[in-house]
This record gives sequence, structure tokens and C-alpha cells, in this order.
Amino acid sequence: MSMKTYFFLPPVRQAAGGITVLRRLAAFLAAAGREAFIVPRETQGQGPGWSPSESFVEAPIKPWDQLALAPGDLWVVPEGWVNALTPGLNAGARCLVYVQNWAYLLSSLPDGVSWRKLPVEFLAVSDPVARFVAATTGREAAILRPGIDTGLFRAPEKKPLVADGGKVRIAYMPRKNKALAKQIRETYTALDEGLAARTQWVEISGMTAKEVAEALQSAHLFLATGFPEGFSLPPLEAMACGCLPVGYMGFGGADYMRQALRQSPSEGADPAPFAPWWPLREVPWGGNGLWSADADILGAALHLKTAAEWFVDGSPHLAPILENGRATAAAHTLDAQRESVLDLWQRFDPA
Repeated sequence: MSMKTYFFLPPVRQAAGGITVLRRLAAFLAAAGREAFIVPRETQGQGPGWSPSESFVEAPIKPWDQLALAPGDLWVVPEGWVNALTPGLNAGARCLVYVQNWAYLLSSLPDGVSWRKLPVEFLAVSDPVARFVAATTGREAAILRPGIDTGLFRAPEKKPLVADGGKVRIAYMPRKNKALAKQIRETYTALDEGLAARTQWVEISGMTAKEVAEALQSAHLFLATGFPEGFSLPPLEAMACGCLPVGYMGFGGADYMRQALRQSPSEGADPAPFAPWWPLREVPWGGNGLWSADADILGAALHLKTAAEWFVDGSPHLAPILENGRATAAAHTLDAQRESVLDLWQRFDPA
């Protein structure tokens, strides 16, 4: 009998990216003929975010009170919910912790509990997260990257014109470090009030996936204020929609984010291009954004000013960066995610 896979869904009100990724994994497996189920701890939420796309087909739901794991089953739990491992551990099932954000891997552990002593395996959402898992648990983690719906998140035929007095539109998500986003906006305005007057801010909040895509398609820039991050989907979605992202990597975003700035620091110029201290994996695309160190408010504001000026001036710097962004997004489609999931599960259960 082939292995059954159960995905634990935490009790959350909003379907953030991590919940959607888990649901997609289960859906991919179920559509491929594998026995895969989602197990919500509570009744699923409603409203924006719970429908990733109009074509999304949910995997079968197994109610929590009907869950009965067996030794041959695979019990998948996100990293921030250690207590949810209990049904799998008690049943002797194979327990897989999917680490989608390195920041919660250790903070969620009860006192006196160590990952090194628990009979679990790890799955990481990105190369940086896999490095964090190996360093803190002593165990290797297979990497399973998320994908984006490029049928939904795609560049429009034309962006709003900026030349001849048009405004530069900057999209951002206030739920990602809202206070820092506010400080970056304030700093950006103080740097050049004339440029700020030609700027329009596009707040992305409480929207459906379709509405998020439409907002990104209307924008020229995307301000990424999220950290810590395991992978960081919003900047990737922004790239797919033809935006130039500016901001933070959140550590995990360095899986695909590559620095587009090349200039050396000088008096009054932008800060030196930020580069992660850890080795980056080889990728076929080049610089796809203007990246700053996490929490660097002035650096992010200066980079935002530079990028906005490029759009106002019609700078030749834009085209290659935007093209690299499109190439990055094209490498992270739902089809690519599906293939990765099915390949990985084939290794888990060849039967």
C-alpha cells in the first residue's frame, strides 16, 4: 500500500503565503493520484487569500477529530507548530517538518526540547533556510521551493506612463514590518520632495490574489519590507508583474534575489551594494532588484529614490533588471513547483 500524506494546517485567520504553499503541495499530490489530505486544526478561514486562484482545487480534507495516523504515513507539519507533531510521533508515522521560515524553527520549541533529539526529518523552502536547518539541527534538509501563478501574476502590455509628468507608482505590503515601511516612506519623501510629489503609493492589504496581481501590474516599483523571510513570495510576484523590487531579502529571499547595483560608494551617492555573507547558489539570471541589508531604512530609501529616478528619466539601467526579474519569475512557476513536489515524493515513496 502506498504512503498516505497528511498536511497539518494551523489555526490561522488569514491564508498567508505559507498556508497556501501547504495547500498547493497537497493539491498537487492528490491530483497526481497520491493519497494526500489536508488536516485543519480548526475550520478553515474565509475571505481574501483562501482562494489562491479560480482554478485551485483543494485536496481532500481530513477533519482533526477523524485523524488516525499509521506507521506508514507521512505527517507534514510547518516549523512553528511543534506540538502538532504529537499525533505523528505517537503513531510512529514518518514526521516531516517543512521549514518555511527559519525564524520560527527554534523559537517554537518548548523549554528542554531540542530538534536534535526528535525523530523528525526536515524540508526547507530555500537554500538559505536549508543552511540554517543544517547549522542548528545537524541535519540536512531537502529543498522544496514554492511557485507563483504566472497566469495570474504576469506583466501587463503597458505600465502607466511616467514621462511627461506621470507618477511613479510604488506598491508595498504594510503587514510586512509596517513601522519600517512608514519610516522608509518618510525618508524617501525627505530625500527629494519633488520626486515624492511625483510618487503614488499603492497599498496592498486585504486583497484577493487577483486584486494583488492587478495592483502589482499597475505599479512600477515594489518595496519589499519583509524580514525575517524563508523565501519571500511577494517580490517574486512583483517581478512577474513587471515591477522592479527594492528592499530587504529577509535572509531566505537570497535564494533567488540578486543585486543589480554595481557602483562603488561615494560621498552623497547610494550606499555600497549589499551582498549576503553566505555563499549564494548558482542561478541563470543576473541582478533582479536593488537590495539592502534588513532594517536598513536609509539604504532602502536611497535605493528607492534611485529606482524611481530611473523611471522618471527612462534610464537604460531598467531594461536588463526587469528582464532578469522576468527570468527569475519564469523559473518559479506552479508547474516547476509541481514537478519538484512529485519528484521529491517519488523519492519518499517509490511505490
